[in-house]
Amino acid sequence: MHSRKPFYILVALLFIAGIAASVYRGIEHNVPFLPGKQVQSWTVDAKVSFQGTGEPAEVSFSLPEDPAYEILVENATSPGYGLTITNNEIDRRAIWSIRRAVGTQDLYYKVTLIPTGQDMLKADGIPAAPSTYTWPATEEAAAQQAIEEVWSRSATSLSFAQQLNKALNANERSQNIELLLASNSPSKLFIRMLHSKGIPAKEVSGLYLEDQRRRQQLANFVEVYHDGQWHLFNAEDGSQGRPDNLLLWDRSGTSVLDVIGGVNSQVNFSMLQDTRSALATAIDVMKNDNALDFSLYQLPLEEQSLFKGILLIPIGVLMVVFLRVIIGIKTSGTFMPVLIALAFIQTTLLTGLIGFLLIVAFGLMIRSYLSELNLLLISRISAVIIVVIGIIGLFTLLSYKFGLSEGLTITFFPMIILAWTIERMSILWEEEGPKEVFVQGGGSLFVATLAYLAMSASWVQHWVFNFLGIHLVILALVLLMGQYTGYRLLELKRFKPLAGDK
Repeated sequence: MHSRKPFYILVALLFIAGIAASVYRGIEHNVPFLPGKQVQSWTVDAKVSFQGTGEPAEVSFSLPEDPAYEILVENATSPGYGLTITNNEIDRRAIWSIRRAVGTQDLYYKVTLIPTGQDMLKADGIPAAPSTYTWPATEEAAAQQAIEEVWSRSATSLSFAQQLNKALNANERSQNIELLLASNSPSKLFIRMLHSKGIPAKEVSGLYLEDQRRRQQLANFVEVYHDGQWHLFNAEDGSQGRPDNLLLWDRSGTSVLDVIGGVNSQVNFSMLQDTRSALATAIDVMKNDNALDFSLYQLPLEEQSLFKGILLIPIGVLMVVFLRVIIGIKTSGTFMPVLIALAFIQTTLLTGLIGFLLIVAFGLMIRSYLSELNLLLISRISAVIIVVIGIIGLFTLLSYKFGLSEGLTITFFPMIILAWTIERMSILWEEEGPKEVFVQGGGSLFVATLAYLAMSASWVQHWVFNFLGIHLVILALVLLMGQYTGYRLLELKRFKPLAGDK
């Protein structure tokens, strides 16, 4: 007797691989596990303005690169300007250039972003030690005293930054702090005092996202490095941490906007919040990341539509195997109910049931006449196929004449399968009688209806197309049920007399 252990190992591997692939796709590519899920997106417009001096002009503008937001779409409009997007280790920048800029110049950059939920600012590596700031002679003594006073109340680089930020924004600041703030902005002073203790820190620019706001300006923040992460501080108001609606626009520590060949440059921001499909968003993100190499979404739309129907067949197959092997329902043909269920998806359930019954009933009547002609099997089946096509054409024409638009969908029925069904039922009628025909025919319709209900569920259609690993799970379940050799549930009624009266 062969051991079943390798078989069960195979089933377990298929099941685990299918679940793991589906979970990975949902988490890594943000594909929603349920259809209809919506996500919030932000569209931000940046308007760069300056006065041209009649000379060649070059505008360098920092572009957002925030781990908390994924760039979905970005574009720039600059009539007459050349545009280059540079991407280096420090930052991403848009560079506009023109041979001659005269008068007011307006350049536009537009980006659509979606939240990723990754609020932590992880450092790519250990930053280089900052260079020590040389204080002016009039500020050196005050700076040293203020720094040492705060340093004594701290234990780590992070706690020193926290205490320093608190000291800069205290209600009653020390005289040393007041002296230093007289000639330094809070952010600059905060960074210079951190650098004096060798703590990496840099000034960054952030934009508060508020729906339908216009002419917004960037706000200054400070990132302080500690233990593999950058921690965000607002030296202007003494707060620490990242606000929920903050977009870090520039994290390079350099200027946001540089203009050569122009004066009076400025940048204003407008923003708008929107709601979009989570699935469409995930597809767009995968396209941007070139992650569609092994996805059905890289196929043309016509082939995608075809596969959406084909990938429902395993669900119907699973229903047929369960209802026949475990429940014990008899059907006319093994997988004929699956094909009928696919037709029901196109015709709707009620129209499909009526159409199927009419075609089979008329076909059986004509088949009974053909049986009297003693034709060969090939000729008889061919005649039945032609008759089925004629019946479908007749019903379609009558439906059109009477204005029954639902009847036009009857053409979606598989004609060859219907012909074989009529042939099998006719032979069954002759050999087993009408009772068996109604049992198997009714069982086929019952199984087809249940398969249709399963295949037409929106979440099922979403899963079988977007999570291909689920088909490995279906395969594992089919193999597992294929090992069942016990009684069907409908067969248990034969043993009822053995139970006795209770």
